[in-house]
Amino acid sequence: MERYYKKVLAIFATFMLLLLTACGNGSTENSGGASESTENNGEISSNDVINAKIGVISYLTGAGAAYGESITQGLKLAQKEINEQGEVYIELVIEDSAGQAEQAVNAGQKLMADDSILAIIGPTLSTEFFAVAPEADLNGIPIMGTSTTVDGIPEIGDYVFRNAIPESLAIPAAIEKAVERTGAKRVAMIYGNDDALTKGGFEVMQRKAKEMGLEITTIETYQLGQNDYNAQLTNIKNTNPDLVLASALYNEGSVIIDQARKMGITVPFVGGNGFNSPQVIEIAGDAANGLIVGTPYFGESKDPKIIEFNEKYEAEFGKKPDQFAAQAYDALYIYADALKRAGTGEDRDKFRDALAATKDFNGLLGNFSFDEVGDVVMDVTVLEIKDGKFVEFEE
Repeated sequence: MERYYKKVLAIFATFMLLLLTACGNGSTENSGGASESTENNGEISSNDVINAKIGVISYLTGAGAAYGESITQGLKLAQKEINEQGEVYIELVIEDSAGQAEQAVNAGQKLMADDSILAIIGPTLSTEFFAVAPEADLNGIPIMGTSTTVDGIPEIGDYVFRNAIPESLAIPAAIEKAVERTGAKRVAMIYGNDDALTKGGFEVMQRKAKEMGLEITTIETYQLGQNDYNAQLTNIKNTNPDLVLASALYNEGSVIIDQARKMGITVPFVGGNGFNSPQVIEIAGDAANGLIVGTPYFGESKDPKIIEFNEKYEAEFGKKPDQFAAQAYDALYIYADALKRAGTGEDRDKFRDALAATKDFNGLLGNFSFDEVGDVVMDVTVLEIKDGKFVEFEE
């Protein structure tokens, strides 16, 4: 019955989306974005394969474009391989969100207005995803986040999924390891208060600190784009914490760590998902040493699958992949697996049901399943930055 009402609402919503698109409001090109189709990436489709068109909303321009670039390149590598295998042929229609919720909605509306698009991957940031996913769910279009880690993402609706380990799993694992090693009893906290990811990460950090009986010496906030953290870091330093828990995207997070070290704050930092990028090392340099994060992906692993992925990615794009590329790569393979089980690239409901039934998928990041609400079931790896690179955390 619930799906019936959703379908009725979807008819009206689709009409409105078409109207908006006709008026120009649904085009990302009119809002500063760009559209890209990658239908020729891989072998040409034939009648004996399942053909599917997948929309992608990615953060490709702006301050955090490194996230979107990694995601898009991971998708393109997977697309090339999947298409060459000959069972499934995927066309990607890529829209730029520029990291802005409004532009992400415009991109989503443009994709949703295209009846030939089976499903969507993205947007990149949780703030964007919270704006787009409810509309996708209302219209019965499966949507999956590959980098959206805030609590509550899959609970948006029946058609909403993610393959990124949530902050509620990754951050507690990292804090536990840090406290076990250091014997920390006092922690200071800093987070961005105007972004869903950083706010959500802070909430997990605060909850975990309280559960572990840690004393929170101070809670400092900042805003996206800020570049001077002297006041916040002075307050942190004056409380003499054993650890700093920081929920930040790599842009601001890298600067925070660098300024903290220059100020004489030498204790380890525990970061949220936004820190899981080589950009942290590139921007902060040696100051990044001592950062501890939880992740499903360790790029220096000796696992043959990781080694092969690294080699293919570097040959294709001229650089090593990061967590976001790996998660996107796995996401498209998860979609391809669901397409095979659904037996169609046109029926959104059949695809949604096949996707929801994903269990024990052996992906690049390990054994993967969806739980009953479309959230991630897989293991967490804790990493730290040591001597200028991410390494597995040592007790």
